[in-house]
Amino acid sequence: MEHNFDAEQVKEQEYQEELKQSQKKDFKFSWVSSSRFLFYLLYACFFLLTWGGCYRLYTKRFEKPAVHVQESTLYTPKYK
Repeated sequence: MEHNFDAEQVKEQEYQEELKQSQKKDFKFSWVSSSRFLFYLLYACFFLLTWGGCYRLYTKRFEKPAVHVQESTLYTPKYK
């Protein structure tokens, strides 16, 4: 009976060690790796949104329309 108890105890210990190792690698249990990942993700999103906005403003910039101005209202007016 005592031998069976030792085997169960060893199995439980191995299980706990494996659980700790998997939790170190897991995203939700490792605060350091998850915060680093979220920081780089936010930085990449911010950079891409900024670059995309600047690119869109550059390609779709305002074009001045050709406005017809009466010749009598110019700085040096021309009269008929």
